[in-house]
Amino acid sequence: MTGDPIKPKSAGDVAQSRGGSLPEGRASTADDIAAFVARARAMSPHAAGARGRLVFALDATMSRQPTWDMACALQADMFREAASLGSLDIRLVYYRGLNECRATGWISDSARLATLMSKIDCQGGNTQIGKVLSESRREAVESGVRAVVFVGDAMEESVDDLCAKAGELGLLKVPVFMFQEGHDTDAERAFREIARLTGGAWCRFDPGSAGQLRDLLRAAAAYAAGGREALLRLSKTAGGAAQLIGQMK
Repeated sequence: MTGDPIKPKSAGDVAQSRGGSLPEGRASTADDIAAFVARARAMSPHAAGARGRLVFALDATMSRQPTWDMACALQADMFREAASLGSLDIRLVYYRGLNECRATGWISDSARLATLMSKIDCQGGNTQIGKVLSESRREAVESGVRAVVFVGDAMEESVDDLCAKAGELGLLKVPVFMFQEGHDTDAERAFREIARLTGGAWCRFDPGSAGQLRDLLRAAAAYAAGGREALLRLSKTAGGAAQLIGQMK
């Protein structure tokens, strides 16, 4: 595949590509955080009718194609779960290849998200989790994000650098749910710490397990749309929600 892998019908469908890659992002400033807090205080974050916003980030390197296809099939479950609580906007962020990291605009329709995801194929390359965290922080400051979901199986970056970026999201009260496929010990160590620093949760799912990943994505969507109370209610009937609520601060 050459050029931009997503070809939307309108210019607003893909945002922040900036020449094909998301930037690393600058450090948070006191003014940034103060502005975010002021907006958060101006409206109830989970008020009736308010739209939840979730960053849905995936590793799209070569080994991830089966899981990408699975996530594409399961993403509609996030919208369905959120519909019972209010509504949900999802921003897809993915990285692949040599230094390619992209983000879509905010999407409120599962069919549209599925169409975009179906046009993306996985390509070999190293992880770029730092860019995912930087983009999530930027979006949290500019327009508000209730949660971040990351699905991946590896980590090939500086753990200290990732933890610094995760700490910024923690200050903004944006939990990151790190969903790990497989048993890579380096990835687990980093993913657990990112989740801890942001007040989120780390969960493992078995390779190719659609049922486990579905439960985890539904739980994250419930939190983004309805907050901790919605996640707590779901945890009484769904194992994925119970795993998340048990770790969150």
